Amino acid sequence: MLNSRLSVPALTASLWTSLLTWVAPALALEVQVTPTQPKLGETVSIVVAVDNPDQPPQITIGGQALPAFPLGGDRYRAFFPTSPLDRPGQRTLQIQGDGETRTVPLQLQNRSFPTQRLWLRGGGNGATQYELDRVAAFKAIVSPEKHWNARIPFTRPTSGRVSTIFGVRRYYNGEFAQDYYHRGVDYAASTGTPVVAPAPGYIRLVDREANGFRIHGNTVGIDHGQGVLSIMIHLHSISVREGDFVQAGQTIGTVGSTGASTGPHLHWGLYVNGIAVDPVPWRYDGLE
Repeated sequence: MLNSRLSVPALTASLWTSLLTWVAPALALEVQVTPTQPKLGETVSIVVAVDNPDQPPQITIGGQALPAFPLGGDRYRAFFPTSPLDRPGQRTLQIQGDGETRTVPLQLQNRSFPTQRLWLRGGGNGATQYELDRVAAFKAIVSPEKHWNARIPFTRPTSGRVSTIFGVRRYYNGEFAQDYYHRGVDYAASTGTPVVAPAPGYIRLVDREANGFRIHGNTVGIDHGQGVLSIMIHLHSISVREGDFVQAGQTIGTVGSTGASTGPHLHWGLYVNGIAVDPVPWRYDGLE
C-alpha cells in the first residue's frame, strides 16, 4: 500500500535530489598549466587532478609522452620542457585518465636570443666519444623521487656577474653552430670561487678534463629528481663523489676554466626530461 502521507512538494523535492545526484558526477581530469603563455626555453608545469589517484594520467604533447609523478592526494605533475630551437605556435596537450580524454591548447610564445662570436684555444677541438657518452647518459636520468621543494626557488650556484645568459646562439672560431644554443647560464668569477648545489639531489656525474672531458672540463652533475638535473662545468676543483647526496647551498667544487673555456667562469645547465631549459624561472619563481 502506498504511503498517502507523502505530499506532492516532498515527492517533487525527492525526485529533483535524485536527478541532481545522477546528472552531476564529480569533475575529473582537472588540469592546471603554468605558465599559461610560456616563452621559448621555459618549463611548462602540467598538474592534473584525477578521481582515481592509483592510476596516473597519461600526458602527451605532439605525440611525445611526458612522465607524470604524484604530488600527493589526487594530483599528478608533468613537465614539458621547451627550447630556443622550438618553433613558436600552438601545441595541444592530451590528457587521458579516469576513462576520459581531455585536450588542452598551449600557445608557445616567441622569444629572441642574442648571438655571440667566440674564439677557443686549441682551435675548438670537439668532444671525445667518452665525454659525449657519459654526458648523454646523465641527461637521460629520470628518477622517481623529487628532492627539491617546490616552494623554495633554486639557489644561485656561485657569486660573480652573469656573463652569458641562457639561449645565446654562437659562432665558434668564425663558424656558426647550427642547432646550438647556450644551454645554461654563465657566471664569471675568479678561479677558486666556491660553487654550490642549486637544489638538493644526488651526485650522478663526476668527471675531469684529464679523463677526456675536452669540452665540459671538470664536471659535476646533480640529479634533483623526476627528470630535473643540474650540470656544472669548467670547474677548477671538485669536492664531491658520485653517489653523494647534497643539500641546496652545499659546496660541490670551485670555479675554473677547464675544457672549452675562454676564462674562469661557471656554466650551470638545467635539464628537464633531457632538454636544456632556462634556469632563471627556477631561481626566482620555483616550480611545483
